[in-house]
Amino acid sequence: MNIELLTIGTELLLGMTVDTNGAEIARSLSAVGVRVTRRTSVADRPEEIRAAVTEALARTGAVLTTGGLGPTHDDITKKIVAELYQAPLEFDERIWAQLLERFARLERKPAESNRSQAEVPRGAVVLRNRWGTAPGLWLEGAPGLVIMLPGVPLEMRNLLQHEVLPRLAPRGGGSVIRSRTVRTTGIPESALAERLGNVEREIGPLTLAYLPGLEGVDLRLSAWNFPPEQADERLRNAADVLRTRAGSNVYGEGEEDLAALVLDRARAAGLRLAVAESCTGGLVGTRLTEIAGSSDVFVGGVIAYDNRIKLEQLEIPEPVLLEHGAVSEQVARLMAEGAARRFKVTASVAVTGIAGPGGGTPAKPVGTVWLASTLRGSTVARRGLFPGSRYEIRSRSAQAALHLLLRQIDGTGQTD
Repeated sequence: MNIELLTIGTELLLGMTVDTNGAEIARSLSAVGVRVTRRTSVADRPEEIRAAVTEALARTGAVLTTGGLGPTHDDITKKIVAELYQAPLEFDERIWAQLLERFARLERKPAESNRSQAEVPRGAVVLRNRWGTAPGLWLEGAPGLVIMLPGVPLEMRNLLQHEVLPRLAPRGGGSVIRSRTVRTTGIPESALAERLGNVEREIGPLTLAYLPGLEGVDLRLSAWNFPPEQADERLRNAADVLRTRAGSNVYGEGEEDLAALVLDRARAAGLRLAVAESCTGGLVGTRLTEIAGSSDVFVGGVIAYDNRIKLEQLEIPEPVLLEHGAVSEQVARLMAEGAARRFKVTASVAVTGIAGPGGGTPAKPVGTVWLASTLRGSTVARRGLFPGSRYEIRSRSAQAALHLLLRQIDGTGQTD
């Protein structure tokens, strides 16, 4: 089955809101064998919504919309679709009773405009929204199938999973479109492609996409129109091939977060962690503490932005700073060792660098970063030269620091 997605909202076209709904819907539909052939965004204007729905139905016979089901004057999706199907809106007392019950539970009083959310196109199936006030709608007729969901991500997600996918899955034909992602870091996209070689031939008919970002390059494998078990097996085998070829630059799969993996490995090894940061200004510590349960592994850190803090808090000898500079292998090593000593932990990681836009020299250009990690008295260090803006350099530095520590914990860390 093919379907088109239509996300509705002027804020999407103005760039005020990022369309996360479209990506999530496409992933979920493909998992049950429903192929998204086109994604379109339009403003909250009647003529644009009408044209987009009409054209989508003409192409595929099915369209899923998000947005425009609320109680305000610009929420007009339901009205436009009802007109296209010549299905007059009818007030549904059952929906209104459910809305009143929800408002009472929240100790709120509904506005008169909320009554419009209980209006349903004649012949539509109501998809009950237990997470908000705008019910979803499933309308099927001569023009085709229109599925209308609210634009609020939480409500859309729950309606999709509980109401829409169970209805669409039988139409998927028994085949699925599934993907699996292998996550890499510390290697540019071009170098990674060269290392993988002609892997596409080896894993065919699966497809491979390179998805570069600040944290590294994700390798997304996709299996098209296979039975579920066969798709999973092919993806698993192909992921093993990618892992072998990419080597130590692979750190996880799917949505796995590098900081969470560091914490898991440290926890399993009985380690306690600390950080010492200069140019990243606490980003490494932030990445670690964003993970629930990090407190049983992560102890704390020092943001040694000024050299005085390096001297006083991390006990780096002043002659070393004067001779080698704050951005150097020697200082990075001493920062990591100083943090381990100060916090009485068995593992630590340090970052010192030049994030720019100023401060670079021919010998140490902007983007030069030294990283070091210490594990039970053994310290490794590596130099990085990261491209991009100040934000990008700092983000890449934090990711590289976590990767260095992970490799050392796993026994693959080394001085580059």
